[in-house]
Amino acid sequence: MTGTENFRCGFVAVIGRPNVGKSTLINAIVGDKVSIVTPKPQTTRHRIVAVHDTASAQILFIDTPGLHHNASKAMNRMMNRTAASALSDADLILFLCEANRWTREDETAMRRVVDSGVPALAILNKIDKVHPREVLLQTISEMSDRASFAAVIPISATGGDNVDRLLSLIPDFLPESPPLFPSEMRTDRSDDFHMAELIREKLTLSLRQEVPYGLTVQIERFVQEPEGAAVHAIIWVERGSQKGIVVGKGGKHLKKIGRAARLELKAKLGVPVHLELWVKVKDNWADNEKDLLGLGYDAP
Repeated sequence: MTGTENFRCGFVAVIGRPNVGKSTLINAIVGDKVSIVTPKPQTTRHRIVAVHDTASAQILFIDTPGLHHNASKAMNRMMNRTAASALSDADLILFLCEANRWTREDETAMRRVVDSGVPALAILNKIDKVHPREVLLQTISEMSDRASFAAVIPISATGGDNVDRLLSLIPDFLPESPPLFPSEMRTDRSDDFHMAELIREKLTLSLRQEVPYGLTVQIERFVQEPEGAAVHAIIWVERGSQKGIVVGKGGKHLKKIGRAARLELKAKLGVPVHLELWVKVKDNWADNEKDLLGLGYDAP
């Protein structure tokens, strides 16, 4: 692959407000779960590079946190900086929004994209929710009027509609370069990172609306052998009251979350998994940059 003439390789930042389907799109393209996905906004908190290889190009997608209009906590401000830094590193930006919805946060994210000066494609996601489909023509026209995008492409990340067309357009925006990652590599993040994120996904899906934004997961120990793996993880919460919610009466809730995480880890690793979870309190960690850095959050 490295000897192919005119081979292209470059970074494609996927930008948009929270919960528009950025991680879903990247996972679908790569064919692996490199970013966790939940129906709740602000699920993605980190910059994650996902690798997609073709015969003539290596596309390095940068999954980013959703750009927030109001960043009230240090974590939200750090996530905004992480997303903004991805713009400056990109050869191309995919500006993702919903085909049937436009919000103030969409406008804010689009302004960031336009101001970056990086070539951009506007991606109208969730077209499967647009009825009748003729409405799409008007939506495409409106998006074209908002900014000078290189193209406006309607897709469905979950259904795969028009994703192949999107992928066919991307290499033309990338520089000629040999691949930067080995062909078998799907992401730049470690096993520990993905295990912590998988556990956080199960927590986010299981807990009440307010709790997931006050917790994070840290892998304390991971050992894998041919006959099995052992994973010890700490769930950090901001307040003592949150600890009780995560654990549940008699530990019932934590056991349920642990079982769901263990089964997915077993499927991912291909061996039985012994998973131990501890819930600990770190007061107001999400509004303390020192704590955030210590817990592995990016500092762009």
